[in-house]
Amino acid sequence: MATRERRLAEFNGEGEPPPGLPVEVLCEDHSGTYQLPFACRYVAGRWQNSEAGIAVEATVIGWRLPRVKQGVA
Repeated sequence: MATRERRLAEFNGEGEPPPGLPVEVLCEDHSGTYQLPFACRYVAGRWQNSEAGIAVEATVIGWRLPRVKQGVA
């Protein structure tokens, strides 16, 4: 299991992400840290699901630009 510090290091976005840009987010709760399975946008001081526009009801502790997924050869 990844440590909190290692995961935070992977989500090194500082401050607020650029407006309108979908990003990956790292959240935290009483069970630990986890990445949401969907892209999010930071809009008017709140995180929301990038596609559905629904507010994220989790504590976001980090963000990063989406990673490029590589296909299987």
